[in-house]
Amino acid sequence: MRATMMYAAGDVRVEIVPGPVLAEPTDAIVRVVRTCICGSDLHPYIDQLLPGILDGSTNPGKVFDRTVSLDQIPNGYLAMDRREALKVLVTP
Repeated sequence: MRATMMYAAGDVRVEIVPGPVLAEPTDAIVRVVRTCICGSDLHPYIDQLLPGILDGSTNPGKVFDRTVSLDQIPNGYLAMDRREALKVLVTP
């Protein structure tokens, strides 16, 4: 799959990375349908960067694969419960 990787301020590349897999019982795979730039996207401009990290914002998406029911998700995660958004921070 394609992913946008930020290696340093001004060094952004679209790369091919392995597709997601369900590794843990609480994992879900979310297809992002909209995204934007947010404050966390500016972190590399602060002289601190976690190399090779796909740092996502709260992006609306649709859960298309999961291992557990989302019916027990706390009310504070309503967007996740409706399968619309998820905070994403993964390493490829």
